[in-house]
Amino acid sequence: MLRIDKINKTTGSFSLIDINISISKGDYFVLIGESGAGKSMLLEIITGFILPDSGSIFLNDKDLLKTPVQDRNIGIVYQKPTLFPHLSVFENIAYPLHTRKHKKEFIEYEVKQLAEDTEITHILNRNISNLSGGEIQRVTIARALATYPQILLLDEPLSFLDVQLRKGMLALLRKLNQKGQTIIHVTHDYEEALALSNKISIIEKGTIIQTGSPHDVFHNPKSGFVASFIGSKNFFSGQIVSVDVDNQLKIFETSGLRILVPTEYKTDTHGHIIVPDDAVIISEERLNSSAVNNFSGIVTDIYPIISGMEIVIDIGLEITARISYHSMEKLQLTIGKIVWISFKASVINFIEI
Repeated sequence: MLRIDKINKTTGSFSLIDINISISKGDYFVLIGESGAGKSMLLEIITGFILPDSGSIFLNDKDLLKTPVQDRNIGIVYQKPTLFPHLSVFENIAYPLHTRKHKKEFIEYEVKQLAEDTEITHILNRNISNLSGGEIQRVTIARALATYPQILLLDEPLSFLDVQLRKGMLALLRKLNQKGQTIIHVTHDYEEALALSNKISIIEKGTIIQTGSPHDVFHNPKSGFVASFIGSKNFFSGQIVSVDVDNQLKIFETSGLRILVPTEYKTDTHGHIIVPDDAVIISEERLNSSAVNNFSGIVTDIYPIISGMEIVIDIGLEITARISYHSMEKLQLTIGKIVWISFKASVINFIEI
């Protein structure tokens, strides 16, 4: 549906470099990266507000770079809503339909349909100044949809909403996508990306560094930047120092600790390892199990999270385990308690530097 091929753009000291993205009809594609990574610039190149220095963009085989902005059939919702303050909700949504000179009856019908889709029928007659942040963003989305875009672009649409309003907007965006709307959504929030997308690209300093399904990207990050950006708790740097002949694994050394890892990389290779926090087992004594990585340490922190408890253990470096509240009580974990931890080599992801 949308093919972005080797797009380059330099503005001042910043550059987008060889951007390649392919999006199919019905995708919810999320472009995720830090502020200043080039996300918004890429959206504006797609819309036509910025021209690239080189590359091509095709939408259903139509060359967008040769197509005027108004004919690209693309809608965009910015980080900060851009509604007309002197118009009502109804009039804001109807505005794109008026500019296309549709008949009054058609406009009334379409606005009501869009209001139902975005769950704002009850506020159609209100002034913009009387709306909440969530309502304003819904009206903005409805107005963008009034052009019936083949692709809807969203530029950090949830960043100014509180937790409750964000939940409602997440549900709305999922519903619109499930009804067939193709969406490109840029954000710096990986949890937002995980909740919405079926495909993700991560951008760093103007370069796409990883693309895939949410599961692939978040469980198998291909670089240290991706791992740290998505908040991997147990992310350690070091190098492969030797081979463990008995287990046919490599020995990775970090902070004086030796950890067995499954990798084909050779001795002296520098890199990072990621140990999933839910794969770290805590016990009062060393376990007799298939887990080859076993360490004794001291509990240094305990704090609740939505899915249970996170326990930080100092084993020469601080490693985090995610366990249930019941398991924490059963183990009688307290700060200062000496425990054992274990994790299998197979759960470790090694990333070469």
